[in-house]
Amino acid sequence: MVPQAGALFAACPRGLEDALAAELTGFGARECRALAGGVLFDGDRALAYRANLWSRLASRVLRRVGQRRYRDDDDLYRLALGVEWERFFDARHSLRVDLSAVRAPLRSLNYATLRVKDGVVDRLRNRTGARPSIDTRAPDARVFAHLEDRQATLYLDLSGEALFKRGWRPGRDDKGAAPLKENLAAGLLALSGWTPEVPLYDPFCGSGTIAIEAAQRALDVAPGLQRPFALEKLLDHDASLWAALRAEAARRAQAALRRDAPMPRLAASDIDPRAVERARRNFERAGLPAQAITTRVLAAAQARPPFDTPGFIVTNPPYGERIEAGRAAASAPGAPRDASGHDQAMRAFGANLRARFTGWQAWLLSSRRELPAQLGMKERRRTPLYNGAIECRLFGFEIFARADGFSEDDAPCRPAPARGTASRR
Repeated sequence: MVPQAGALFAACPRGLEDALAAELTGFGARECRALAGGVLFDGDRALAYRANLWSRLASRVLRRVGQRRYRDDDDLYRLALGVEWERFFDARHSLRVDLSAVRAPLRSLNYATLRVKDGVVDRLRNRTGARPSIDTRAPDARVFAHLEDRQATLYLDLSGEALFKRGWRPGRDDKGAAPLKENLAAGLLALSGWTPEVPLYDPFCGSGTIAIEAAQRALDVAPGLQRPFALEKLLDHDASLWAALRAEAARRAQAALRRDAPMPRLAASDIDPRAVERARRNFERAGLPAQAITTRVLAAAQARPPFDTPGFIVTNPPYGERIEAGRAAASAPGAPRDASGHDQAMRAFGANLRARFTGWQAWLLSSRRELPAQLGMKERRRTPLYNGAIECRLFGFEIFARADGFSEDDAPCRPAPARGTASRR
């Protein structure tokens, strides 16, 4: 069975599904249904194009082209053989087939992938007289098969490179250690409830990803404006529609820069001068105005509010060498002498938040469930998220003035009000 042409699927990091559904609804998507790892939705070609160009949260946008119940590998072959692939690509295109499965009853997923690939290439050979070559690194066309216990679904990739690759990220030598993916950074901003009118500060900025995502959102820059997409290579591509959508996105970005309104109040700092210099280069590559983001080389334990009015801290505290603010944290009140560098840094950072950032909200992504205790603060929300395969939590705090009679080190933070689409725990 071939489903309706409007059926689409947007993948995203686990934990961002509800936020992505809200974003897609804002683009005009219909019948959004959040699933583990993404959102099913209906929409026309213009919506599919717009989702690729404008989604800050999606990892990839796929078009559903085939679906049926199956019992064995031969059923997968017949499903792939029945799709009109010749409408989308031919032997001039290189091809890659990927397969994922949940509770699939098959013995070998590698063989199942091979049978799907055989169905695709046999269909094209039967209809066009030639078959595409296979390219697993940089294919022109990519087919995804997803298997559940009794149902198989085929998707055609519209994105190409994953959507978190915005087009400004440089080569490996200038990325820094384990940079946060751009769509996860945008997800932290969405889940925190931050809006561009509010000051934002990242005191562990690393390569600057969170600040860049905030600036592009504030300046109405489409995240996909600097990159190519797989949809541009497909045979049914509507070049005039795509050109019009890209031109509209470019006009919006230019209009935001021409407005007399002041620049968004964004700041970023890091204890590592190499990280700050890397972030500055990335701001330039992302096409941001030089004055859009204030940067400093500074330990988070010594930071002061960079703006006159309270705002949001949204950050991903690192581990390893950049957190060797153990030295900067040695003076943290109450830090035990045998605490690790990370523990000392977090204790010092928490003390600094309580002492200097009254009225601010702080949102920290961490794989350490003990982070609130390390900070000496009581979180109001903890939202499960996945940074790749690493299970994390986004901890939300609201920082109030300490009560009389409490020492700085003992004063807890009162909870933040619930907002956004994040789950509670």
